[in-house]
Amino acid sequence: MLLDLRGRRVVVVGGGPVAARRAEALADAGSDLVVVAPAVCEPLADLIADGCASWQPRQYRSADLDGAWLVHTATGDHDVDAAVAAEAEAARVWCVRADDAAASAAWTPAVARVGDVVVAVSGGGDPGRARALRNSVQAALESGDLPLRPVRGGGAGSVALVGGGPGDPGLITARGRQLLASADVVVVDRLAPRALLDDLDDDVIVVDVGKTPGHHPVPQDEINRLLVEHAQAGRRVVRLKGGDPFVLGRGGEEALACREAGVPVQVVPGVTSAVSVPAAAGIPVTHRGLSKQFTVVSGHEGLDWPSLAASQGTLVFLMGVSLLADTAANLVAAGMAATTPAAVVEDGYGPRQRLTTGTLADIADRAAAVGAKPPAVIVVGDVVNVATPPPVCT
Repeated sequence: MLLDLRGRRVVVVGGGPVAARRAEALADAGSDLVVVAPAVCEPLADLIADGCASWQPRQYRSADLDGAWLVHTATGDHDVDAAVAAEAEAARVWCVRADDAAASAAWTPAVARVGDVVVAVSGGGDPGRARALRNSVQAALESGDLPLRPVRGGGAGSVALVGGGPGDPGLITARGRQLLASADVVVVDRLAPRALLDDLDDDVIVVDVGKTPGHHPVPQDEINRLLVEHAQAGRRVVRLKGGDPFVLGRGGEEALACREAGVPVQVVPGVTSAVSVPAAAGIPVTHRGLSKQFTVVSGHEGLDWPSLAASQGTLVFLMGVSLLADTAANLVAAGMAATTPAAVVEDGYGPRQRLTTGTLADIADRAAAVGAKPPAVIVVGDVVNVATPPPVCT
């Protein structure tokens, strides 16, 4: 049974750490909380100072239970706790005893909370077991491994722009995983961690807006419209993107479209492929003595080649494998040494991950020889020489 204690008088008898833990939960529940104790520990004192509880600085009296809906007694004195419990029983007030669960008329479970989901766990009189179980349930809720999606409809719609990371389903954030588990609609990119879609309920709407080089079947304006339309229909929408939504992912445009339409939108950062894919091949984008900075570049738009060639750090090109030969030639023509190390990392953390290295003079030929293709990240700079591919995350 879950009790709505908002505005209802609840009494905590005792001023120590156990009483403080009980009081904090009761204050969070919005109760009209009264603490009865000659002295209180620091957490209770803070709670009282913040106006979350009132304090009667004295020993317990029978009249303290007048008007109470619930009482927790945790004085550490068995006789006092027993007296409080007996008087609560006579007054038909539920009483939780911290000293003797078997003698209690009510028990406090260990509680796991994620958003508006509350799971109470009873350990069968064993608080340690209840806490251990609660921690496991909490972790499963936070990771999205347990179902979080409401079954009953209603409520306002919303949009979450979720960065899914470089593609491995284990590299999405816990917050992103939670939102995905709660979604009514998922609008998904080609490079998002699509394996996670297998865990969705059958009635979740999945809209594929994936793009390939030169082929954009769903224009960005239409994607924006879909997000707004579904949210305005009262649905929880997750826009699942590869990498980070705000790193060459057009997430900013989608967020603006939602805000202009009055749709609540939140952004959940992701592990950007600009950093993670080189790392999958053992290439750090910064390295002491080699590079103090890195520049992330869209590999298929008009670029300021002289500025890039003059860069003192690492260059990371996204979406640029098809124009690799032009990129290398333009950098050399703008003054970068043809001997500058370069690398192509394909399908980072994916089943066909592959690293091809060379220099600006020959990287395009080397990549063509092995048939390099998207998705791939190009790295230019001395950090390429550090590459020592670690085991791929599984």
